[in-house]
Amino acid sequence: MRTFETLPRVEPGLGTGSAGGRGRGVGSAPGKASTLATLPKSRAAGRSRHWAPGGRGSALRRAGAGGRAAPRREKRRPEGPRPGRLGERAEAAAAQASSPTMPWPLLPLLLLLLLLLAASGAQTTRPCFPGCQCEVETFGLFDSFSLTRVDCSGLGPHIVPVPIPLDTAHLDLSSNRLETVNESVLAGPGYTTLSGLDLSHNLLTSLSPTAFSRLRYLESLDLSHNGLAALPAESFTSSPLSDVNLSHNRLREVSVSAFATHSQGRALHLDLSHNLLHRLLPHSSQAGRPAPTIQSLNLAWNRLRAMPDLRGLPLRYLSLDGNPLAAIGPGTFEGLAGLTHLSLGNLQGLPRLAPHGFHELQGLQVLDLSSNPRLQWAGPEVFSGLGSLQELDLSGTGLVPLPEKLLVHLPALQSISVGQGVQCRRLVREGTYPRQPGFTPKVALHCIDTQELGARGSNTL
Repeated sequence: MRTFETLPRVEPGLGTGSAGGRGRGVGSAPGKASTLATLPKSRAAGRSRHWAPGGRGSALRRAGAGGRAAPRREKRRPEGPRPGRLGERAEAAAAQASSPTMPWPLLPLLLLLLLLLAASGAQTTRPCFPGCQCEVETFGLFDSFSLTRVDCSGLGPHIVPVPIPLDTAHLDLSSNRLETVNESVLAGPGYTTLSGLDLSHNLLTSLSPTAFSRLRYLESLDLSHNGLAALPAESFTSSPLSDVNLSHNRLREVSVSAFATHSQGRALHLDLSHNLLHRLLPHSSQAGRPAPTIQSLNLAWNRLRAMPDLRGLPLRYLSLDGNPLAAIGPGTFEGLAGLTHLSLGNLQGLPRLAPHGFHELQGLQVLDLSSNPRLQWAGPEVFSGLGSLQELDLSGTGLVPLPEKLLVHLPALQSISVGQGVQCRRLVREGTYPRQPGFTPKVALHCIDTQELGARGSNTL
């Protein structure tokens, strides 16, 4: 005996009723169950399980068992995406996520997609060379890209040459008592994509001219805290370096041309602080290489008695702190019109500031002369030409009190630090918008102890 189960269907202007015609509800007479369309029970049950979990199928089964179905208006099945590629299904699921009639089987797919997206950028570990640690960072849709940071620090000189994964982005070989680094030490499949290398805190006294020749993508190199006494002329020409740290070595003389990297115009940040430098050789145009693109140069705490020749460099940041500079006068900063930050703190000896000593620095915005207790005034003309200067640090110097004509030479100055916790700001009193031609507003410096102000809980001058 073959049984059937009804599936109600609603059409515009047409309801379900008796077999003889139209009606207002399902089952107009007791014991009758008629419809506009019928399906075999097996197929109907399958569809009920798929499209209406927990409710609609049970109502139909009760109608078949008792001969009467409760009046109910069923919604038609929303058309879902056709079976196809995973990307098409994901897009369709995302488009239907805001619809209250989205079929429930698409919810797990949408949740899975969201979980995969949320997992992007996760960090995990992976098997590594014995003693080393490999940290993997994945990103992109479905974690399709990965970069590995390999830490092999503090293991000893036997660690090199160390094999590294193919997707290694940064390698740490610091504190391994390495005495030499050459091309064979930095060779292998994983080194071709290396962008960061840390060789700090070793025992390096020299570098091979071809030590980094195979590192075609190297951007950051840390050679600080070693015993390097000299640099080969072409040590960095093969790599697109943007950050080189050579601080805390024993360098005495360095040529600027040694830092002509394969950077294709990218700015280079160079740290040569805490060395024994007494001379910095200028770049020679006859060398056949373009001038280094050094934008930030740290020469602090060396043995420079005179300002080195840095003409031709696109410098913006320069630190000469702690050097025994003898004097600063006209022509000292020739060729550095693009400099915006200059630090001359803690100068050793008895530095003298001659008038018009900063005249070439028309673009300078920040000048630090702090911690120079024996620095003496040579007149307000010392700052002549600094038309763009905004911040001046004179704390810990003998340049206080300030001369009255100081602001005449510093039209853009906004603040001056004159001591520990004492800050002076430019104050324009009356005449900010002069109405009469030729009228000059009164400009003065308003100084206040910021430590005392902070103790009172005020943030205003």
